[in-house]
Amino acid sequence: MKALNQLKTFQRILSQYPADTPLGKFLPGFFRMNKQMGSTDRKVASRLIYNYFRLGKALPSLPDDERLLVAEFLCNNQVNSFIQHFKPEWAACIGFSLDEKIAIIKSAHPDFKLSDVYPWADRLSAGIDRDAFLKSFFIQPDLFIRVRKGFEQQVKNELKKAEITFKDEGNNCFSLPNGTRLENIFPKQHWFEVQDMSSQQTGQFFKPQKWEQWWDACAASGGKSLLLNEQEPDLKLVVSDIRESILANLDERFDQVGLRRYQKKLLDLTENPDPYMHDYAFDGIILDAPCSGSGTWGRTPEMISQFNPVRIDFFQRLQQSIIPNVVKYLKADKPLIYITCSAFKAENEDAVDFMVSELGLKVESQQVLKGYEHKADTMFVARLVK
Repeated sequence: MKALNQLKTFQRILSQYPADTPLGKFLPGFFRMNKQMGSTDRKVASRLIYNYFRLGKALPSLPDDERLLVAEFLCNNQVNSFIQHFKPEWAACIGFSLDEKIAIIKSAHPDFKLSDVYPWADRLSAGIDRDAFLKSFFIQPDLFIRVRKGFEQQVKNELKKAEITFKDEGNNCFSLPNGTRLENIFPKQHWFEVQDMSSQQTGQFFKPQKWEQWWDACAASGGKSLLLNEQEPDLKLVVSDIRESILANLDERFDQVGLRRYQKKLLDLTENPDPYMHDYAFDGIILDAPCSGSGTWGRTPEMISQFNPVRIDFFQRLQQSIIPNVVKYLKADKPLIYITCSAFKAENEDAVDFMVSELGLKVESQQVLKGYEHKADTMFVARLVK
């Protein structure tokens, strides 16, 4: 009976879910409208709908409830009442390796192809292991935090006290189970930033020097700027973004850690920013460019089903309209740090080729950050000099 009710709830969520809305925004509203659901009911409903979307575009002709069973089998390593009720023969194999479980699915559904989960694998960046990347969609990413220097032991003590399993990944990066309610463990402390492991690793490309002037050109809520400030607090910092509301979030985050020496600008970098930036010249620029976000869809698997590949070309054109308007404020022999959370070559290596061939920059280093190997986001970073 419990499993049947869980299936009915899943069907209601799927039928009411508007495809252009992130699941993370839709589900809290759905649960508020269904206050009779307890915390366990909400947790199971969230798991089912997220796992359903982890199947991507595979087995499109299969009914939704059967696709859900396939996804539940592939995404779980422990028996639960749902899979036990509907597929007891699969429940007996729940602890098998992912390759073994895929073989079982192919036997039951010969039309299943791993390549259909994410059908744009031919457009991935060089160096990405296609099969490993595709299989990573059946594994929920971890939650990562970057602990501020000097607070490592306090954070460890509080996590141990709360009996939260965590792993010290090195360089002040801790991984925790996804869904950990950090606000309940650290209600007032600002000892860390929530930041994906790959995003933290981009900081290895910054290399700022004391008293330099840096520009975080697409700053969003300031995660890269905080990482930069942690490396070298004695910088002149300019941050900009096109979204006023997200710059307000940046102000709040900066205030929490005591970062107050910065200039903030509301800029549309697809247009010439000279009226606001004509006197500036920077020793370093971080360009966390707008992109498809395709390297983060392990966290937002609903995006796979919603994605139209024409968006790859859209973002490539958008990036190429922004890059020249940023590069011209870079001093000679100084670095531009180009970052995306995309897995697509068109937004990554092709953008670097554009900067080299059209703008005369030189590549010092570039790398795909293979988050799929660490239950993290997959990102791209390049350090170029003018």
